[in-house]
Amino acid sequence: MKPRFACQLLLMVSLPLTCFGQVTNSALDPPRVSFGPYEYETKPDHVAFSPFNPRRAPEPGPLLLEPGDRLAICGDSITEQKMYSRIIETYLTACVPHLDVTVRQYGWSGETAQGFLNRMDKDCLTFNPTVATLAYGMNDARYRPFDVNNGKWYEDHYSAIVQKFKEQDVRVVVGSPGCAGKIATWVKAGSGTLQEHNLHLCALRDIGIGIAQREEVRFADIFWPMFQAQVFAPGQHHATAEKPYQVAGADGIHPGWAGQVIMAYAFLRSLGLNGNIGTIEVNLTMQSATASVGHDVGSFSNNIVHLTSSRLPFCARGDLHSDSSIRSGMTLVPFTDDLNRFVLKVTDADVTMRYRVTWGESSVDFAGDDLIRGISLPVSFPENPLCEMFDRVDKAVAAKQAYETEQVKKIFHGPEGKADFQKAVADTEAIRQPLADAVSNSLQSVSHSIAIQVMQ
Repeated sequence: MKPRFACQLLLMVSLPLTCFGQVTNSALDPPRVSFGPYEYETKPDHVAFSPFNPRRAPEPGPLLLEPGDRLAICGDSITEQKMYSRIIETYLTACVPHLDVTVRQYGWSGETAQGFLNRMDKDCLTFNPTVATLAYGMNDARYRPFDVNNGKWYEDHYSAIVQKFKEQDVRVVVGSPGCAGKIATWVKAGSGTLQEHNLHLCALRDIGIGIAQREEVRFADIFWPMFQAQVFAPGQHHATAEKPYQVAGADGIHPGWAGQVIMAYAFLRSLGLNGNIGTIEVNLTMQSATASVGHDVGSFSNNIVHLTSSRLPFCARGDLHSDSSIRSGMTLVPFTDDLNRFVLKVTDADVTMRYRVTWGESSVDFAGDDLIRGISLPVSFPENPLCEMFDRVDKAVAAKQAYETEQVKKIFHGPEGKADFQKAVADTEAIRQPLADAVSNSLQSVSHSIAIQVMQ
């Protein structure tokens, strides 16, 4: 009894007391609880959403990018598909060239947050990124129902990645996992139902929000818009058994182009891009026209405006009702409204009249009040005079990103990299640099004309 009493007495003596007998050392006070706010996402009125109660995602925030940024796009096999990463890099190169952002993609099939944490020093930080997007969670969910320990494991490793990036002054966007459309057939140790898998992925999404808030970085919500699209898109796009519309991809895990648009949209919005690609204003009475930065008016006569554009809208073509189409994917999220506003306005159009607008080889008729409000040129003219230059940029991006996978997976982690990593870096950079230069040099100004004819 004596030793216990002595220990208790020592503790009592060591406590700093006021004359009122209260502890004044704030370090010994119990931590205060911070209540709320307890906010949830709005759920559509559909039975598929009844088991889900996702946290409200934070708003995107102002522009995160700075001129000359070096963006690292990090993730698992969904990133290694080089689809959403390609959309992002092509968008940054063609649509906002004034930011002069360069990109590397670091997708690795089968990877978890722990896997990237283990390789990020050599593979990624070697190249001094200034911004990074992260897309982990699908493999981290282990294709089984949620459990608290696995959630904590994911939180710990994802947090460690963010903290390591922040130590190097890298601005970070924490991405959630997407949703699953089917049980992954190649995972023999998986268990549970598809709904349980998606509840697990949604839980990891919510954990990601917590990480982003605690670390004061950005968050990109992929799961919730993708899950909603998975429920509603088949009906919206007239899917049939012979032609299904599979947002999460044919295997239920790896999205096709439509699903990848959702991912690219989430990251581009989280980077704070405002989507103002350009506005062209025409006054037919005055035979005058003006355009916003990036688009120069050469002349205007006979209701034809001649322009030179040094920045492009995102040109999406393809089947409007196919899950393998970027154009179709843009119907699943407000990509045009939020990221791709390239608008023609006719300020003095007559609301009682109709007008024919011709851009390149295509002509479309509009009501006068539509032209006063402004029409979306890339939506109304999916094939347009800027598409050829856009395709040139996209082709260069695709070639560079294809080599980046080979550079990291085959060389850095192959015999060459294990024998002499610095030499492997130098040798592969000599190959990659011309590909990166081709991306930087791919965008050239384009001359084009828009004609506006009053319909009789």
